[in-house]
Amino acid sequence: MTSDIPARPELGNVIVGVDGSPSARTAALWAAAEADRRGRPLHLVHAADTDRRAILANAETIQAVREVARELLSATAGAVRERFPGLVVTKELSRQEPVAGLLAAAGRRGTIVVGSRGHGGFAALMLGSVGLGVAARAKVPVIIVRGDSDRPETGSVTAAVHGASDLGWLLVAAAEADARKASLRVVSVWNLLTHVGDVATMLDDLDEIARQRVHEVKALADHVREVYPDLIIGHHVETGTSTPGILVEASAHTDLLVMGSEHRALGVGPSLGRVAHTLLHHSHCPVEIIPPAFVARDAET
Repeated sequence: MTSDIPARPELGNVIVGVDGSPSARTAALWAAAEADRRGRPLHLVHAADTDRRAILANAETIQAVREVARELLSATAGAVRERFPGLVVTKELSRQEPVAGLLAAAGRRGTIVVGSRGHGGFAALMLGSVGLGVAARAKVPVIIVRGDSDRPETGSVTAAVHGASDLGWLLVAAAEADARKASLRVVSVWNLLTHVGDVATMLDDLDEIARQRVHEVKALADHVREVYPDLIIGHHVETGTSTPGILVEASAHTDLLVMGSEHRALGVGPSLGRVAHTLLHHSHCPVEIIPPAFVARDAET
């Protein structure tokens, strides 16, 4: 192995949002399993938003909110320790609003896990509020726990790639697969409709574009094999007219679907692409979003 081969990325601590909803409890247990696989601590966070509530509520009400939150954190920690007795579990009652509280708890290296719906301290956590807010604003990986928790494991992790620039976050997907002792499936969707009206109007040109996509995906898989020689890696290009639809279908046959978030327009403001939005609402399995800022910071480290 030469110095030109990238180092394996380290998977960070796991931070999970807790709010008392069934979805959040499922996410907490899923996050515990993830932390156990990584050999990392699990950090439970309940964002009570008491700084904002203090403006409208009296001291007794704020104290009652804190007591309920502490009981919730203790009950969740107990349920986690019962299933994972050797796991290090810490708790945090944040005074901030949910998105800010989770982002602060994750720091620069953590992975944030949230359920697909919620209530209580994470008020109305339906993707579109806290879940989407965290996924759009985070500079660390975010995992939205979706799908049937009782579904049998497939033993695979799927990475949805575009091209050569995805190698950085693809190595994180490989680390996820390696931690699970699972295979990695590198998938790219070649959507013919994206080229309609473009300069590539001749069939020969379209065939060449398709061949180039296949070549890029194979090259990505080969790079990952250099870093993870013992990992089983498959790669292929799917052809269709709906990229989100194809990836939603793929999510039914994998344990985790990983993708990089798109660069923000003009570099400002929170943003998630159409494909990510669709997957976060309709995926059959947990979805991990890895932002460009995390990949760039990991490369610098």
